Amino acid sequence: MSLETTVQADAPCQSAQCSSIRFIITPKDKDLGGFSVRRVLPSMQQRMVGPWLFFDHMGPAEFKAGDGINVRPHPHIHLATVTYLFEGEILHRDSLGSYQPIRPGDVNLMVAGKGIVHSERERPEVTAIDHQLHGLQLWLALPEEQQNRDPAFYHYPDHEIPQTTVDDVPVRVIMGDAYDLSSPVMTFADTLYVEAALQPGQVLTLPDAQERAVYMASGSAMIDATEIQEHQMAIINPDASTAITAKTACRLAIIGGEQMSPRRMFWNFASTDTESIEQAKRDWEEDKFPVIPDDNDERIPLPR
Repeated sequence: MSLETTVQADAPCQSAQCSSIRFIITPKDKDLGGFSVRRVLPSMQQRMVGPWLFFDHMGPAEFKAGDGINVRPHPHIHLATVTYLFEGEILHRDSLGSYQPIRPGDVNLMVAGKGIVHSERERPEVTAIDHQLHGLQLWLALPEEQQNRDPAFYHYPDHEIPQTTVDDVPVRVIMGDAYDLSSPVMTFADTLYVEAALQPGQVLTLPDAQERAVYMASGSAMIDATEIQEHQMAIINPDASTAITAKTACRLAIIGGEQMSPRRMFWNFASTDTESIEQAKRDWEEDKFPVIPDDNDERIPLPR
């Protein structure tokens, strides 16, 4: 997706009863015309969690026939996008020539490196009927020495993503290592990304990572004596041995990994240095980015 706004509020967790939690982020819904997006990261108090510098929750949305997602071509540099759907389908196209429908459970990894352009639309077969869309899109910061690597695209279908049950809780290890499983999805630094679905009363111990956060995609749960409500993200204190207990049926994402150096961000560009971002802005305005084959008639202009 294209980064256009950052809207969220942050609530510190000050009670002694919630010592596992640094604070809770409550994003605001942004209505994109029948389709809501919650931008959780970056926030004012927490710019990154491990290598993760961007976290969007899309939907759930119901589209009538003829409507749907139509994100025009836009550029990225120095990061990698990770798209994961719960429902629906998105058609990914990019300037490498990739043409890939993303379906529920798939992991779509696009490495921008020194520069890539992509669009996110829907196939005519999808928009021809009433349909749904619900999912997450995250951005990874590339390590400083890899920021200018060649762009690349990787797609991992649903059946390649390892899953197990932990105390009867079904979990999927989307990226990294957790619960004695290793995801095949490429990483560039120590990275954690897990999905879990809990029933009321079930308990899940969080995997270890230098930095961690839990996002409640649906339902609510407790960490210590603090409730994490639907669409909130709890930033976990380092070294806390933490378990989460479901209050209701819930679906959550656990993210984290090693602490990374700070990133500067403008629109869809993220880098350790300002000049790279300024150059990317000039390149986009001067049509110097590569183009998407058969999808270059319209594009998102540089924000002012």
